[in-house]
Amino acid sequence: MSKLKYFLIAGLLRIISLLPLGAAQFIGKWLGLLAWSLGGKSRKVTDTNIRLCLPELSPGQQRQLSKESMAHTGMTAAEIPLMWEWPVEKCLGLIKETQGLELVEKALASGNGLILLAPHLGNWELIGLLFSSRYKMAALYSPPNIKEFEDYMIRVRGRTGSELVRGDRRGLVRLIEILKEGGVAGILPDQSPRGKTNAYAPFFGMEVRTMTLVSKLAQKTGANILITYAERLPNAEGFRILVTEAEPGIENSDPVVGATALNLSVEKVVRMAPEQYQWEYKRLRHRPPGSQNPYKPDRVCE
Repeated sequence: MSKLKYFLIAGLLRIISLLPLGAAQFIGKWLGLLAWSLGGKSRKVTDTNIRLCLPELSPGQQRQLSKESMAHTGMTAAEIPLMWEWPVEKCLGLIKETQGLELVEKALASGNGLILLAPHLGNWELIGLLFSSRYKMAALYSPPNIKEFEDYMIRVRGRTGSELVRGDRRGLVRLIEILKEGGVAGILPDQSPRGKTNAYAPFFGMEVRTMTLVSKLAQKTGANILITYAERLPNAEGFRILVTEAEPGIENSDPVVGATALNLSVEKVVRMAPEQYQWEYKRLRHRPPGSQNPYKPDRVCE
């Protein structure tokens, strides 16, 4: 059954990859808007996150941002087959503007390696292709449930030479090795972590479970830390790559201080293009024990 699911998914991805960028974004946008109009779970999570994280917006502005966010999430989903199946050069040709790439060169010139944070903002698959095509890079990933799909994902994401490592002990050792060799470690910093390597820290004012991995890697290797995203340009014109400094204190040995700086770093870039952030993710579901569950108000977090 898993092989059948894989062939169906892989076949669909290859069919979508035959589309030009504009057509893929058009389809993704309207699928996202359809999901928004139907008011299902994704819409409810999106509305909840925006209401709690951006209370300074009026109800009308929150509603509009919710709508735009789900449209962009649909576009992101439709772009993934292109990023996975198109030739690398064709994907990189979609990059029309860049800002802050000199920060990457400066960081790597130090010889200490670079931790590159790429939140779920814009098109993070393009970020991986760009930097793995230029530097020795390893990226942390969570394996899917279908083994065959995991093999496929490793192959397409690694076609520029990037290593994909699991978030287990062996994978973390490899990230440390890459950083000590002066390479790049790519991490999605805005996921709700499992296990014990986490701390509760504010994210848009809400205390949530946050990874401490970034701080620990920086402490062990002395690596520099930057944050980046690929912003979607209007009218299918392509993407703009932005790289900026992480907030001070992210490498602090105090886990709460480090996690707070990590979340502030994510907040900074999200505010630059809030409509392109994946607000559909339940980022607030793991809060301090006894806190109200924002997605199930009648329950408390354990």
